[in-house]
Amino acid sequence: MKKIDKSKKFLIVGLGLLGGCYAMALKKKGYYVSAITKEQDDVDYAVSQGIIDCGSTDVDKELVENADIIVFALYPHTFIEWIKTYGDLIKEGTILTDVTGVKGCIVYEIQSLLKPGVEFIAAHPMAGREVSGVRNSDDSIFKDANYIVVPTDKNTFGAIEICKELGEILGFARVSVLNPEKHDEMIAFLSQLTHCIAVSLMCANDNPGLVFYTGDSFRDLTRIANINDDMWSELFLSNREALLKEMEKYRNTFNRLYECVKNNDREEMRSMMRISTERRAEFNKRYQDL
Repeated sequence: MKKIDKSKKFLIVGLGLLGGCYAMALKKKGYYVSAITKEQDDVDYAVSQGIIDCGSTDVDKELVENADIIVFALYPHTFIEWIKTYGDLIKEGTILTDVTGVKGCIVYEIQSLLKPGVEFIAAHPMAGREVSGVRNSDDSIFKDANYIVVPTDKNTFGAIEICKELGEILGFARVSVLNPEKHDEMIAFLSQLTHCIAVSLMCANDNPGLVFYTGDSFRDLTRIANINDDMWSELFLSNREALLKEMEKYRNTFNRLYECVKNNDREEMRSMMRISTERRAEFNKRYQDL
């Protein structure tokens, strides 16, 4: 039985790229969507394009109290400060969720700050673009993407099911569940380390003529190097211990390959390449079978 019927009202706090994508997808499904965000220009644009029904640059008491489900699309530290400042405005029975890229540093604190009857169930939409802002919102980015629900022992079965259903409503291809610790461990490798590699690669060579010589491999590897430094530096440091472990494992593996090249060790090099090929083939097979 569906828990998120069309009577439910959504509030998006933070109308950037992902907040805009959520709003766009929900409006297309016939839900009432309001927003609170910093810039009036973003509110005006979203209303004019039918992305939201209404919005405000102030934390409007009525907007908060009328919401049944609130989606926070804020930086981790801003999310915590918002709850500390305005959490008392949220009515009993409201479900909160988020799009934050790290969980351990915020989930438990947010849950401890909420008044009784208000529940926060974390989620991570594994989707994005190399641009920002509500004007670049496009809910089609959810079509082939993964959505991770991140519960704790404090979450009720009902809230977890609502969060899963939200992922389906938004159009994600797959919905999975991880606890905050396992989520941050996985994200450190799958997302944060890959961004570290892309940034390092772009910083390793300043030849302005690269664009005239490059092929698909360089473009593919550095696509995510066009990065929001304010957001990603906070995410890296918020998940510092898990990310450092993955960076260390990667550094050791890269050094192993470095030594193969340095010492003309072709057999060891080929062994690493065979492992890489086998693991990528298995990854492709599992992905296609989903």
